[in-house]
Amino acid sequence: MLKTFTKPLVLLVAAIALMAFMGCSQAPEQTGQKAEQAAPADQAAAKDRLEAVKEKGVLTVGVKDAVVPFGYVDEATNQIIGFDVDVCKYLADELGVKLDVKAVTSATRIPMVAQGSIDVAAATMTHKIARDDVIDFSITYFMDGQKILVAKDGGITSVDDLAGKKVGTAKGSTSEKNIKAAQPECTVLSFEGYPQAFLALKQGKVAAVTTDSTILLGLKNSDENPDNWVIAGDYISAEPYGLGLPENESNFRDFVNATLMKMWRNGDYEKIYNKWFGQDTKYYLPLTWQMELWP
Repeated sequence: MLKTFTKPLVLLVAAIALMAFMGCSQAPEQTGQKAEQAAPADQAAAKDRLEAVKEKGVLTVGVKDAVVPFGYVDEATNQIIGFDVDVCKYLADELGVKLDVKAVTSATRIPMVAQGSIDVAAATMTHKIARDDVIDFSITYFMDGQKILVAKDGGITSVDDLAGKKVGTAKGSTSEKNIKAAQPECTVLSFEGYPQAFLALKQGKVAAVTTDSTILLGLKNSDENPDNWVIAGDYISAEPYGLGLPENESNFRDFVNATLMKMWRNGDYEKIYNKWFGQDTKYYLPLTWQMELWP
């Protein structure tokens, strides 16, 4: 009886083992089919940003829409124009693609680069080491420094006079931390943008607005009564602007840097700069700094 029972059991085990072996022998083929099917998606993911921009034929950039003269809405065309737009247009022309401009703020510009919503952030953004954890930056394409904008007859001539007073700036900007470090006894109120902070100054809700001097110059000279306002005191900090770029996209970053240096060398940068900051504009600022140029 034992022999009779054992033989069918052995045959059953052998059959199961054979099926398992056949199943394993098919696994590489099935895995290969899956890998082959996944290959196109993997290749698309591996395509670098420079190639992707060329393929789609559009360079998508983020520019502020309320910071004169870097980026603001032209009332005649309802389009965003300004210095930052012209710099990005130069990049797009070098690539032979169209330019698509999206509005960003100090709070949204870095997330939009990180998420891939834009290819470049040209948005009065100071290159800080801490920001390198999230995105990459170009070489410095604009140099500025932080100051304060105050009422001409307000009795404030420097940051020292802001002790115990309220100061307005924009959310997500370096200005928030810089003013607090320069004057720990002031109260910082952060607004959605600099126009809102300037409105608070005109309404007497803050004693000063602080950010980069060129942005303050734009606020002051865009007002219907520019002589009522003064950009006061010494520089609080240096503000080297960089173009925000996708993290770990070296080919794209190299292209942007090479193009910026080309602009500087051939005089096109100065032409764009003078268009917005030259002597014949409302926002005159002498070009006194030198772009980093690589051999």
